[in-house]
Amino acid sequence: MVEPKKYQTIAAPTEAEFRDRGSRFLAFAFPIQSIEAAKAQLKFLKGQHLKANHHCVAYRLGFDQSVFRASDDGEPSGSAGRPILAAIDSMGLTQVMVVVVRYFGGTLLGVPGLIQAYNTVSRIALDAAIVEAYWVTTTIKIDCGYDALGAVLHLMKTNEATILHQDMQLFCSLRVAVPAHLVPFCLSQLQEIRGVEAGLLEE
Repeated sequence: MVEPKKYQTIAAPTEAEFRDRGSRFLAFAFPIQSIEAAKAQLKFLKGQHLKANHHCVAYRLGFDQSVFRASDDGEPSGSAGRPILAAIDSMGLTQVMVVVVRYFGGTLLGVPGLIQAYNTVSRIALDAAIVEAYWVTTTIKIDCGYDALGAVLHLMKTNEATILHQDMQLFCSLRVAVPAHLVPFCLSQLQEIRGVEAGLLEE
């Protein structure tokens, strides 16, 4: 049997500000689902803060937290991206991105000062977020007639599954995210419902 697993992410974007010797550090935390989404958010923020000196970023992706990036964007190596990522990792989060925009205040902070500033403002932004836990899921495809739809939806609801897509025409076609540890059970139950065809979605 697949071991039940959940992952934690933030429910909605948050912001924070930190100042040190004239420099302003603005942190923006986002829940994200892909690298493409991360790139889009970074591009948007760069457009909003054209006069900023740096747009440093870190993100963690994947239910196993295996995908990440940390960028210093011109700051000394290891002084910005890694401290931001450390703030994300300290809370055990994934599917999360933090961008810290810096407006230089005229006084050099040194590497220790930068590390503290980028980590601190990132933590403030993440501490302000609502953290939610979600099941690690597997997507299945379900085809059925309308007479079986009620039973299918009831089964999905009672097993905390999420309907990702539905196409209601002559027949019903659903794509459903099912908690990974419940997939074998759900598939076996679906086979018991007359007129239902179900299986793992092949990407």
